Amino acid sequence: MTDLAEAVHGHVTMPVFGRLDRHAGRAEQIAHLAEAARQIRIQDLKLVHHAGAGHIGGDFSAIDILATLYGAVLDITPERVADPERDRFILSKGHVAGALYTTLAAFGFLPVAELATFLQPLSALNGHPNRTKVAAVEANTGPLGHGLPVAVGHALSAKLDVSLRRTYVLVGDGELQEGSNWEAMMAASQHQLDRLTVIVDRNRLQQGATVKETNDLDPLPDKAAAFGFAAVEVNGHDHGELLDVLSSVPFRPGKPTFVIAHTHKGHPISFMSNNVAWHHKVPDESEYHQALTELEGER
Repeated sequence: MTDLAEAVHGHVTMPVFGRLDRHAGRAEQIAHLAEAARQIRIQDLKLVHHAGAGHIGGDFSAIDILATLYGAVLDITPERVADPERDRFILSKGHVAGALYTTLAAFGFLPVAELATFLQPLSALNGHPNRTKVAAVEANTGPLGHGLPVAVGHALSAKLDVSLRRTYVLVGDGELQEGSNWEAMMAASQHQLDRLTVIVDRNRLQQGATVKETNDLDPLPDKAAAFGFAAVEVNGHDHGELLDVLSSVPFRPGKPTFVIAHTHKGHPISFMSNNVAWHHKVPDESEYHQALTELEGER
């Protein structure tokens, strides 16, 4: 534990989950992921409240996806973060770094005590992930439209290496308004990068407005298909659906996969869910305790 973590660690209470044995049944796996996601949300709420900053709405819409990836899908362990044959995960919507850090800690990739330094001076846990500061982070992200092109580069590198490693990238739906994503998708299709999976956190909200009001993406599945992807839609808060889909890619040989995960910003908190105000809002003391009560009551 760092000196800074020693000073402020009182709000860090999250257990470390790890993975279940590969022979665990589907129901047991789903229950494990659901409890991990609940604990990740509790800790993320504490981090944002304590730091007085963060993107808790987007954190909460993405946490079920992140928990499923790190808890069951990605071929990577804390001991293999430098293994050339590890799967890659890139958080393109880098502003929800708090959700990534808490997920990494939940599955042993980051010391839980380090979470206490979130957004503090000199902390490695910046407002956007930095691969030179956190070993399990694959790319510096935050500029919208940046992560998917980086992921295409990783997937192309794997193909050139004749490697079976997979690349997953999580993008925000508002982020898809950036043209660089579609240029990257054309390249992925051209090179038949079927070990690439793009996951869209489809919460339909972005900073200040709905995606539809800003620059409508619909019909998103048709657009993804037109760019050469195999598109599939899932409930982004259903760990069973996420586990089945993300573990089964690629769906069509020669085609990259485009998973549209329908989510709600702020899920499952009653006053946050599907509320655009919570893009960059910090819960006050009353809101913090109400959210904590709701999450603890989910057991």
